[in-house]
Amino acid sequence: MIRNTIIYVVLAFALLIFLAWLFADIFLYLAFAIVLSSLLRPMMHYLSSAQFFGLRLPKLLAVLLSFAILILLFFSFFVLFIPLISEQVQVLSSVNYENLYERATVPLQDLEHFLISNGLSSEDPGFIVNSLKENILGLLSTVQVGNILNAVISFTGQFFVGILAVSFISFFFLYEMGAMRKKLISFIPNKYFEVTITAYNKIEILLTNYLTGLLFQMFSIFSIAALGLSIVGIKYSLTIALFAAVANLIPYMGPILGASFGIIVGISTGVDFADAQSVFILFLKIITVFGIIQIVDNVLLQPIIFSKSVKAHPLEIFIIIFAGASLAGIPGMVAAIPFYTILRVSFSELYEGYRSYKIFKIQKK
Repeated sequence: MIRNTIIYVVLAFALLIFLAWLFADIFLYLAFAIVLSSLLRPMMHYLSSAQFFGLRLPKLLAVLLSFAILILLFFSFFVLFIPLISEQVQVLSSVNYENLYERATVPLQDLEHFLISNGLSSEDPGFIVNSLKENILGLLSTVQVGNILNAVISFTGQFFVGILAVSFISFFFLYEMGAMRKKLISFIPNKYFEVTITAYNKIEILLTNYLTGLLFQMFSIFSIAALGLSIVGIKYSLTIALFAAVANLIPYMGPILGASFGIIVGISTGVDFADAQSVFILFLKIITVFGIIQIVDNVLLQPIIFSKSVKAHPLEIFIIIFAGASLAGIPGMVAAIPFYTILRVSFSELYEGYRSYKIFKIQKK
């Protein structure tokens, strides 16, 4: 009996993974909708339970207000990037590309001179620069602008369809969660009821703690980065801090992306490229700030989020993240820990159920 049940559970998970692979878009929409509804649920509960002028908001209005607040936050974040993008456009439009080309080719000309003068090459002067120019022009000639535009239009369409789908699914997850939960519970056989409900409650608690921890991590990194970059005099410190906080959701790669973005923005908007000393000092300031952020994140934030919220060993987290990266790249790295948490809790509760619950002990006899 036990062996048959384990086989059924394994087959069910295998079927779920196969369906997720077969209908990848729908599965991603559902996964994002679950995460979004989990983030909005505390806000929705607060709005629906709070009293305004002695009246409570209807659940429908509380859900709509939660979405409105989320949209307002995203719009506010987007507004932070507008001045940065505008200044970068002005910088690019004011660049003297002929002078930049001449300065960039000086090291190559020095290399050519060294090779020719030492008898290491029999080519005529300018062979490296000309060869590089021909390769770049050849590469640009193969680029088809029409295909790029079609790809951009296709991605934009899929992106907006994804936003609509996730918003629609999240709305019903928030508005009809109680009815949906009762409907799902009604399908559970009585002999598996205790195990399933216990596993579901533990998974919900752990995932909620994990998502809450991620929000706390993002807020902490944003605050430290914004304060540190402002102290050392970096322009667009709030924009850099926001990008760093969001990028940090990607395990291991996120901090590198955040620091790289900060260096690029800081140097392109803060100093003259011709002044090597100023560039180095600014580079050192930004690296110092992001070094402090990483120390705080690795020593304080990550142990709280990973070890405490999902109750997993750091070595487990390391292996699971890289397994997710091997299977699905960056999305796999982001989704690895929640997915592993669901599997681990499900199997552990199933195992404990066979050891502890009376219904299984009776069946063993």
